Parts: sequence; structure tokens; C-alpha cells
Amino acid sequence: MKQILSKLTAPWVPARYGKAPYFWLFSFAIMGWKYFYVRPDLQEAGLLAASILVFLPLYFYSFWHSGWKNWLCIAVICAIGIAWAPYNYGGSTFCIFAATMCSRMPETRHAYLSLLAIALAVVISSFIFQFEASFWIPAIIFSIPSGVGAIIGERLARSNESLIKKQEEVEYLAALAERERIARDLHDLLGHTLSVITLKAELAGKLFERNPAASKKEIHDIEHTARQALAEVRAAVIGYRATGLGHELQSAKNALDAAQVTLVTDIQQISIAPAAENVLALAVREAVTNIIRHAQASLCHIRLSILDHHVLLTISDNGIAGQNNAIHKGSGLKGMNERAQALGGSLQILTRTDTAGLQLELSLPMKEKI
Repeated sequence: MKQILSKLTAPWVPARYGKAPYFWLFSFAIMGWKYFYVRPDLQEAGLLAASILVFLPLYFYSFWHSGWKNWLCIAVICAIGIAWAPYNYGGSTFCIFAATMCSRMPETRHAYLSLLAIALAVVISSFIFQFEASFWIPAIIFSIPSGVGAIIGERLARSNESLIKKQEEVEYLAALAERERIARDLHDLLGHTLSVITLKAELAGKLFERNPAASKKEIHDIEHTARQALAEVRAAVIGYRATGLGHELQSAKNALDAAQVTLVTDIQQISIAPAAENVLALAVREAVTNIIRHAQASLCHIRLSILDHHVLLTISDNGIAGQNNAIHKGSGLKGMNERAQALGGSLQILTRTDTAGLQLELSLPMKEKI
């Protein structure tokens, strides 16, 4: 009982059709036109009521189903219309409804074939049983354009639904990519900055008693670095970074000096597009952070050059990270690789032959700076 009540109270047609399917039912007034001047007997009135009671469930059922079930609904409703032809020319209304129901077929070809089958059924039955023109003329004239219009409208609605789904998917992927970008940038920003702050804090603690002035300077540097990190985190969240490669190289020098690692640079003056410069700057930040954390190096070499129409960034060290030839690519290196691939570039991490250190090579295609 509850299931029956829930079905009766649920929407009878999908929401995307609105209220139009209910208003279309007023077209049955055509069947009642005859009875303005001819009083129906009890049998005809009963048959009319029974026909409508059979029609309505099939009509609403067709909105929720397709395939052979829809074929069956179309056939039964069309047959009801043809059966009424000798008694009431308004039976053509059933044929018109059957024609519009063809639009719910899953394939366009099947929809038009169903419409053609209805037209042929009306023509053949009218020819065999000599139905009056008042039945078959409206059944043909109105069924075909109504069916074609319904088919086109249904296909357009489905296309719009598909487009909306694709737009939602694009928005979801864009949001996912933005979250991944923020996660990568925050990892690079905070990982580097916290490493610098840790080193400077340790150095300030060691200098506190021996050289208070130097310790105070390191504390001021910690404060400046923390404030700068806060600004960079805010910038990363809104997707804009005001610092360039030059600033990052200077930050790398300060961080390596604090870690007692000598930095040697060989930077060729190159006009780099902002997107590529951002990728290079983040690569310098991540590589320097890894050297400070893991390499136990005393020397770091950063080189920027042009090779085969590509900007080549090479960062190498003389640490111990490559001794076991097992390079663990964490989220920082993965993020670096994803940024490079997004611009058509590549990332390689090699073990140096002359030392036990690592060498990072980031290559990006040359593009004019905008």
C-alpha cells in the first residue's frame, strides 16, 4: 500500500519536461466535440472512459522507459486510436500522442521508424476499413510534424543535458587541478621556508651565548622569512606569484649559506615567459630544500642555459643522496615533474659519475616572453 501511495505522490513525468505533458492532455477535448451534438449511449461512454484509463498509465509510463517497453506503449495507444476511428474521429488524438511518444526512443533512427510505422498503420487501416477523412487527415497531418518536432526537441534536450554534465565534469576537474596546484605550491613553499627557519633557529641558538649580535641577526632573519612565507602562501592560494627566478636564486643562496653549503651559479640571461619562469623558480626552491634536508652536501651548482630551443636548468650537488642509486621521488619532485609536463617540458634526475651527489635537469621549450 505504501509503495502504491509513494508512486502516486511521486512526479509522473521527469522534471525536465515541466508541466507541459499535463497540458497536452487537454487535446482530448477533440474527442468530446462529437458529444456536443450526439448524445453517447452508456456503452460508448464506458468504452471512452476505459480507453482514457488505459491511455493515461501508458502515457506517463512512456516518460520513464524506452526500448521495447516504449514500443509496446506506442502500439497500444495507436491501436486504441484506430479502434475509435469508426465511432469518433477524435480518436486521431491517440495517434498523435503515439507519434510524440516516439521521441522517447533511445536511438533517433528507431524514433523515426516508429513514427513511420504509425503513419503507415493509419493509412493502411483507413484504406482497408474506409475510415472517414475526418479521422485519417488529422491523424496524418498532425502526427508527423508533432512526432518530428518531439524527436528534435528530445534530442536537443538530451544534448543540453550531456553538455551540462560535461561542463560539470570540466568544473570538477578544474577544481581538482586547482587543489592539486595549491597542494604542490604549499608543499614547495612551506617545505623550503620551514627548513630555512629550522636551520636559522639552530644557528641562532648556537650563537646566543658566543655572539649575541649575530644571534639577534638570525632571529630577525627568521622573522623576515616567516613573514615572507605567509605572503607567499597567500599568493599561492590566489594563483599568483610575484617573485621570479632571480628572487628564488637569492633565497636559495641565503638558505644554503645558513646550511653551510657553497652555491655556485652559472645563469645565462634568457627572456623567459612568466609561466616557465614560475616553474623554474619552484624547481630551484624544491631542489635546494632537498639538498638542505637530505644531501649532506657542501657544494651546490645551479646552471641555466639554452639547448636546442629549450631552457635547461641544471642543479647538482656533491652530497650522498645518490650513493645507493635509489632515488625516492616524493610529492615535491612529482609536483615539479607535473609542472614541467604541463608546459611540454621534462624532468630528469641523474646520479653524478664524479661524485655521489645528484643532478637534476629540467627542460622547458623556449617561448617568447609576453
